Amino acid sequence: MKTTENFPIAREAFPYLGVLVAAGAALAVGGLWQGTVVLALLAAYVVFFFRNPERQIPGGVEQVACPADGKVIFVGQATEKEFLQEERTKISIFMSLFDVHINRVPVDGTVEGLKYHPGRYLAAWDDRSCEENERNTVLLRTQRGETMVLVQIAGLVARRIVCYPQKGAFVTKGQRLGLIQFGSRVDVYLPPGAKPLVHLGDRVKGGETLLAKLARG
Repeated sequence: MKTTENFPIAREAFPYLGVLVAAGAALAVGGLWQGTVVLALLAAYVVFFFRNPERQIPGGVEQVACPADGKVIFVGQATEKEFLQEERTKISIFMSLFDVHINRVPVDGTVEGLKYHPGRYLAAWDDRSCEENERNTVLLRTQRGETMVLVQIAGLVARRIVCYPQKGAFVTKGQRLGLIQFGSRVDVYLPPGAKPLVHLGDRVKGGETLLAKLARG
């Protein structure tokens, strides 16, 4: 399984950095220093955007870790249409261009389903993005048998969704799940009986903030 576990930045940054560094070097050789400075600034932003920090992962099988950095833009009831076809408590997190974009696994469990859909690139805070944008849906089953769905949704300038685990893989809480390049959103559909621990407008950290508490087994 492809991961970014031991790198200070996600590996997906390297192609961008390679192009920017090569182009900047060529401009420097030609004496075009203004262009070199612009490309150097762009390279610095790529490093910033793809940063891959370590996090303090909360323990306990009932504790659900937040899957993404950003701002909570929805907490409420919604129908999960990809796998479950039923109403669940949904929490949506918007990631701006300045947030960490590494997504993380919210609970220990098995990846029981993966579905990718190409689509539009509406602004991630637009509710239509849940069904119309490019997205990747992950069905997780916890060790206690609960089902949880996580949806990576491309945003206005996002152009690629990366998901590391394959169907059938066992994943652990806080593990890097993937990333969405350049602005995006993550939706989580909680198991029945789970209690949300975040509120509309909260700022959260992926893998560290407690998103919800599962019902006692």
